Amino acid sequence: MSKCLLFQTVHSTPRIHPRTVASIFSKPRSISSVPKCYSPISPFHSVSLPTLKSHFHSPRFSLSSSFSTRAFDDSSSSADTQNEKEEKIVEKPVIEEYPSGELEYEKFSWWKSFFVKFKMLIALPWERVRKGSVLTMKLRGQISDQLKSRFSSGLSLPQICENLVKAAYDPRISGVYLHIEPLNCGWGKVEEIRRHILNFKKSGKFIIAYIPACAEKEFYLACACEEIYAPSSAYFSLYGLTVQASFLGGVFEKIGIEPQVQRIGKYKSAGDQLTRKSMSEENCEMLTALLDNIYGNWLDVVSSSKGKKREVVENFINEGVYQVEKLKEEGFITNIRYDDEVISMLKERLGVQKDKILHMVDYKKYSKVRKWTLGLTGGGDLIAVIRASGSISRVRSPLSTNSGIVAEQIIEKIRRVRESKKYKAAIIRIDSPGGDALASDIMWREIRLLAASKPVIASMSDVAASGGYYMAMAAQTIVAENLTLTGSIGVVTGKFNFGKLYEKIGFNKEVISRGRYAELLAAEQRPLRPDEAELFAKSAQNAYKQFRDKAASSRSMPVEKMEEVAQGRVWAGKDAASRGLVDAIGGLSRAIAIAKHKINIPQDKPVTLVEVSRPSPTLPEVLSGIGSSIVGVDRTLKELLQDLTFADGVQARMDGIMFQRLEGFPNATPVLSLIKDYLSSI
Repeated sequence: MSKCLLFQTVHSTPRIHPRTVASIFSKPRSISSVPKCYSPISPFHSVSLPTLKSHFHSPRFSLSSSFSTRAFDDSSSSADTQNEKEEKIVEKPVIEEYPSGELEYEKFSWWKSFFVKFKMLIALPWERVRKGSVLTMKLRGQISDQLKSRFSSGLSLPQICENLVKAAYDPRISGVYLHIEPLNCGWGKVEEIRRHILNFKKSGKFIIAYIPACAEKEFYLACACEEIYAPSSAYFSLYGLTVQASFLGGVFEKIGIEPQVQRIGKYKSAGDQLTRKSMSEENCEMLTALLDNIYGNWLDVVSSSKGKKREVVENFINEGVYQVEKLKEEGFITNIRYDDEVISMLKERLGVQKDKILHMVDYKKYSKVRKWTLGLTGGGDLIAVIRASGSISRVRSPLSTNSGIVAEQIIEKIRRVRESKKYKAAIIRIDSPGGDALASDIMWREIRLLAASKPVIASMSDVAASGGYYMAMAAQTIVAENLTLTGSIGVVTGKFNFGKLYEKIGFNKEVISRGRYAELLAAEQRPLRPDEAELFAKSAQNAYKQFRDKAASSRSMPVEKMEEVAQGRVWAGKDAASRGLVDAIGGLSRAIAIAKHKINIPQDKPVTLVEVSRPSPTLPEVLSGIGSSIVGVDRTLKELLQDLTFADGVQARMDGIMFQRLEGFPNATPVLSLIKDYLSSI
């Protein structure tokens, strides 16, 4: 099996796996005064906190994975003519004002209230909720951007947001009680949930937060609530954010592996991770800009929410915040109370007697309440929502538990929407670091065709980079959160030379070939010949130009200008917007507002969203769901099945700028992960 790799990731810090190593936005140091970039050794804590996984996930693969160097080559010999035709499919307006999509809460009229109460009387048993109930949701761990099937475990962002909308209008719900614990999601999802919390507050109902374990992300979300409570023993670690990059150059040198990398784009770092022993200036520049965006945004939002000056909040963080009493004294939390004390407080607030039970409805049960029951049905105009979340592949492995973005399935949905006259517009909701380049290109083409027949809006979640951005740029309008990771336009191609390693372990491989370049992918026991290296370089340059030129065409931007923002650089959403890669800042609600604007529907007129990508449970999901309910092996089963999945072809992937905390990874040593994965591949 060949050992040739083509990296189509365009950021500076790929995620931990055999090819590349993660850069982690973790904690415990603030970088506001750091004069230079460095690669600190992670201090692994002895206290085991809930493990926080990566900002996004990609399929596992070994060093022996085979990849073609033809990243974006057209199969047709008339590529230029085809590109010219594609360029004419969508014409972007030069300047356009977009509606904000902000929710305007309006109380129901007496007639509609009567009608809703009647619907509640005839509601299905599982939709019935006692009057005066409190909606409780435990926000912790991974939050998926996809809808969940009944067999799926975990939280779903669409259902969290929908529950908050329903609770605002539901006369049976008195308020919301959020348990916020360590989150395993990106800042884009946190922004979306926070926006819905603020919208819920417009209903006049209370919403309070309980935070037993809290760092920056959790506190950022809790600050949107009216009140914040924590137990006296709560884990608070508001220390600021750090960026960490790991490099394999020294490791490979010691074990006898020589990465031969062709690097295109000064911000490409996937190759750096394999060949360098320290961070490049360009890598440092990009990571610093991303970190400044996140940290600055956090300070601005927290200071605004708490009515404090930005400098006061930053100084407070720099003191090292861990004492709950100090947080209360400084007004960062409302009070110190245990969960049962908060519930007793709510009973008193709602007039419930001490010896009576406070009626509460949890996330799972309330998710079963239909919008129809609450009179929140949309209008006659239909807008399709196609959700694309996870790593991109052309086909799905039969045993894969990770739904991911399977090109042939997404294309089927896109064509169904394009061929149907009932859909007035479409929203492509993307949460992906990329993946298979060919699959990304094929979906790009289908989205372009869809955009030629009706308005298409791309809505970015945590990340829409590399292959994820490839999909988004086919839409007429792109909407991203302030801290969405996007861009990542570039390639790195290379090959591993295992010659010295094979000598050390006594392994031999001989190849008989015909054809000048036949051994290009097969002969990993020797370095590239000069003519082979030249072919690699030309192929990578061609792949990069096609990616960049399609991006320029899709964004109606001169190639020269696109080159300035490409070169493998990852951008935060607001920086991408200022450079023409993104059109508007906001979440799904703003994408809906823009879609209504495009089809000339008044903003106050309701529309019906049709989830085209509504999930159907797979066998692994059913098995993992049963395992979870019986012996709690859901996560183990999923990971075991995930190891059996495969990914082939060129990868247009941003391999993982991750926003994590070091104490969440007591055993996450990059070198050990590398050795483990490598040994499993030989």
